[in-house]
Amino acid sequence: MIGFGEPEALTCSRAGCSDTATWRIEWRNPKIHTADRVKVWLACDEHVDFLREFLAARDFPLTVLAVSDERSTA
Repeated sequence: MIGFGEPEALTCSRAGCSDTATWRIEWRNPKIHTADRVKVWLACDEHVDFLREFLAARDFPLTVLAVSDERSTA
């Protein structure tokens, strides 16, 4: 249980996964998103490659960063 004032754990975006996310994947669909519109999926170590490859196969611009990295370069 998370106490008052403590941040909640971030959860992996892969369907059915409830593991804590250690990666964030910043992406956008250039057909519908302007360059300043960036979406974020979170990923655990097990699913980061799956989610990255899913987006890359669609030619979406993406950047993979550690959850603790606050840069945005997508």
